[in-house]
Amino acid sequence: MTTVTDLYPTRGAVEVATPRVDPVVWSEPGAPGPLQPSELSDFDRDGFLAIDQLITPDEVAVYRAELDRLVTDPDVRADERSIIEPKSRDVRSVFEVHRISEVFANLVRDPRVVGRARQILGSDVYVHQSRINVKPGFGASGFYWHSDFETWHAEDGLPNMRTVSVSIALTENFDTNGGLMIMPGSHRTFLGCEGATPKDNYKRSLQMQDAGIPSDGALTGFADKHGIKLFTGKAGSATWFDCNCMHGSGDNITPYSRSNVFIVFNSVENTAVEPFAAPVPRPEFIGARDFTPVR
Repeated sequence: MTTVTDLYPTRGAVEVATPRVDPVVWSEPGAPGPLQPSELSDFDRDGFLAIDQLITPDEVAVYRAELDRLVTDPDVRADERSIIEPKSRDVRSVFEVHRISEVFANLVRDPRVVGRARQILGSDVYVHQSRINVKPGFGASGFYWHSDFETWHAEDGLPNMRTVSVSIALTENFDTNGGLMIMPGSHRTFLGCEGATPKDNYKRSLQMQDAGIPSDGALTGFADKHGIKLFTGKAGSATWFDCNCMHGSGDNITPYSRSNVFIVFNSVENTAVEPFAAPVPRPEFIGARDFTPVR
């Protein structure tokens, strides 16, 4: 088996910061696609890009209805791809929705979506992960600060930072209902976390993350240096963000739900190898091992 150099060590005896060695925008200047040069420049600088309306209100209604159908289907709830809130026992997330729903499969193939991913990553792409997230009012729990790449590198075996995510709002994102927070510019430094990966870590981490969590001191330093951006917007808005952005979200204690569809695109030139800091890869519904390009 070919040995792949670990450019971003993590889950060791100590926390260690490593400067990013990969590009952020991988396409050549002037490459065709939906994003303007100024938008690509902003993405390169900040690690994210907010779009006021990626999909129309009529389309939002279609995707919201499909989300509601999936989370209320007893067969879907019983499937291992559904993650249940530990307190309320409500469905929190449903993974691999582009495989179990033709409605969401069509969204993945939409040129407004996959076209931006190809432009940022400079290649054909496949879906590393997809899911719908349901954050109902009155107590849905948040996600603590983390870099997605830290997990995808450690537990899924993605070698390089050539992965981009899009979160498309299916309900309005207020500044009070547990919205996405990102530290602008944090994508330029990889924070390797302290501590080994527990066995079957994914079963707990999808409800409440423990492994791969930065220290309070490191997070304070990142926040002092980069600041924190909170994303708000109408249903149909979207946030694209680099795989190594430090991000998180708070609990939702308001009456207003916050639901979204979340798609992770990875370059076909960055396919997964053996995990860099876990005994076995996570299940394929969380970290894909089918690298077929989106068409």
